[in-house]
Amino acid sequence: MRVVVTGLGVSGFAAADTLAELGARVVVVDGGTGEAQRRYAETLELVGVVEVLLGAGHTAELPAVEGEPAELVVTSPGWRPDAPIIAAALRQQVPVWSEVELAWRLGARPGARQPDWLVLTGTNGKTTTVGLLESMLRADGRRAVACGNVGTPVLDAIRDPEGFETLAVELSSFQLHYTELLDPVASAVLNIAADHVDWHGGFEQYRADKARIFENTRVACVYNAEDLATEQMVAEADVQEGCRAIGFTTATPGPSMLGVVEDVLVDRAFLAERHRQALEIGQLADFGPMAPQHLVANALAAAALARAAGVSPEAVREGIRAYEPGEHRIQPVAKSQDVLWVNDTKATNPHAAAASLKSFQDVVWIAGGLPKGVVYDELVAEVAPRLRQVILLGRDSSQLRSSLERHAPGVPVVGGRVGDDGDGGPLPALERRLRGEDGADAMRAAVDVAVERAEPNQTVLLAPAAASMDQFASYGARGEAFIEAVAALMDRRHAGEARPGPAHAEQAEQERTEDR
Repeated sequence: MRVVVTGLGVSGFAAADTLAELGARVVVVDGGTGEAQRRYAETLELVGVVEVLLGAGHTAELPAVEGEPAELVVTSPGWRPDAPIIAAALRQQVPVWSEVELAWRLGARPGARQPDWLVLTGTNGKTTTVGLLESMLRADGRRAVACGNVGTPVLDAIRDPEGFETLAVELSSFQLHYTELLDPVASAVLNIAADHVDWHGGFEQYRADKARIFENTRVACVYNAEDLATEQMVAEADVQEGCRAIGFTTATPGPSMLGVVEDVLVDRAFLAERHRQALEIGQLADFGPMAPQHLVANALAAAALARAAGVSPEAVREGIRAYEPGEHRIQPVAKSQDVLWVNDTKATNPHAAAASLKSFQDVVWIAGGLPKGVVYDELVAEVAPRLRQVILLGRDSSQLRSSLERHAPGVPVVGGRVGDDGDGGPLPALERRLRGEDGADAMRAAVDVAVERAEPNQTVLLAPAAASMDQFASYGARGEAFIEAVAALMDRRHAGEARPGPAHAEQAEQERTEDR
């Protein structure tokens, strides 16, 4: 088969490498020319890929493969449907698959067992949930791996020489857009809110791509009982005979649901007497010192998928206990003078930020960044009672500041002004630092303001509700900048400086007069 692979990241490399190994004639296209692409290109040429075309000039049209038209395009998730190569393929009626679709169609290596697929998506919480699911599966004694939109490409997992019993597959809306049909044991949508609408062309298209995950499910379609749109997706899905709708909630569950009764996680779905009984599958104490509501919800969604695959209640609980949360998601960084500092840089949209903010009562909120076309009014109105101070990073966080002015008028805000101070004068020094190109310096400025304003028993929370690329290389780099700035603050305190130094204090005092 003649195949064009678009994108030379982790998933594109896996697709090209696998196809070449199986004897396909492969041409790879990537608009970048960086060191990573060049290294991947050298390796692929060694394993028999026909050609690797690097640079923006090669992305304008669908290339031929050894002089003949392509028969298949396998695309990486980042390539938009209106990209010239993708659009050309669709015009020419050439199938366009995701790496996930390719993995499903190829299946395991000869002689290895075909694994069960447990698949999940959602606007937020995917990576945490798939990690919890992997932990539960392993606690049940299964050879399992979290793969897909996190860590291991699905192709690498499905073609593993030893083979896995179960795959915990995280799928993004981008991957689902290019995936025709899977055959999962169970599937889940954690939540749905506006995100990536620019890529999909609108919220309804984004929602439709997310909903594809339920199609053809065998045992259980898992939905969020606190997000009615996910239940509607299940109602509209074309599933296999006998497939059940299973809800999860952080409140008391009804039959065919998982939820919480007081401090106990319970299953009222996967037992015969579910109308009258419930199985204990964990306790809030199993999460450790912090059990934020959205983390509990993620665990219940993972438990529903695991239980659909036959995992025992005991293994679910052990999986929760053994799970180690990844960095940058509700990550406690320090506690000093009764103020808790928390890094949730991964909250890159309003929905994720809302879940984070609702985990705490009195918050000094560090937010802002690249907004990705979202609207902040609903978020601010929902969390306004929890806010005590807001500090805005970002090259242009004026939209978030405007929402705060409308829906949280009593909350003081620093940052978010654009161009001038509103009176035609230049921006004050602190405002310029918060919106400057030097992200690390902007974060230090935000932390300096936060320590001035935070009071005992409050939480300083980095939950930006925006992407990071205007000031940082990634959301991880933004989180690391926060961690480093807080660490420097703690060092100053240990050295006997309870507040920022004189220069910082003078600057903070100057800015205080400019708050609303």
